[in-house]
Amino acid sequence: MVHLEKDIHFMHLALEQAKKAQKLGEVPVGAIIVQNETIIGRGFNCPITSRDPTAHAEVMALRDSGQYLNNYRQPNCSLYVTLEPCTMCIGAVFHARIERLIYAAADPKTGVCGSVINLPAQAQLNHHLRVDGGILAEEASRLIKQFFSLKRKTGIS
Repeated sequence: MVHLEKDIHFMHLALEQAKKAQKLGEVPVGAIIVQNETIIGRGFNCPITSRDPTAHAEVMALRDSGQYLNNYRQPNCSLYVTLEPCTMCIGAVFHARIERLIYAAADPKTGVCGSVINLPAQAQLNHHLRVDGGILAEEASRLIKQFFSLKRKTGIS
C-alpha cells in the first residue's frame, strides 16, 4: 500500500484518542480526520458519559472537522478509526462525503465495511469511498479485548 507509513502514523494518533475513551470507562475507539496531511478532526467514543447514543468516535471526529471546515461536507478528507464502523457511523461518513476510510480492527458483530455487511460496496448508494482495513489491527483489537476483559472481571457494565 502506497500510504502505509502515513497510515500507520495517523492510526497511532487515532489509538491515542481511543485511550482517552478508555480512561473515561468508554469502549476504546478513537478517530481522526485528515485533510492534506493535517488533522482537522478528533474524536473518541463517549456515548455513556455524554448520554448520547450517537457519540461514537467517528461522529465526534466528523463534528469536530465540520466545525474546523465550517461545513458539513468534508471532501478530500480521510477518516482513520480504530474499529470498523457501524451502520450509523458509515451513514454519517457517506453524508460528510469522506473520500477515504481507514480502520484498524474488524468488528465481527456490527462492522459494515465487510464484516457483517459491506455498505460502502453497495453500488446503489450515492456516495462511494475507498476503504482500507487492518492498519494496526492487532493493537486496536488488543485494546478493546483488554477493556472488555477488565469489565468482565470487575463486573462493571
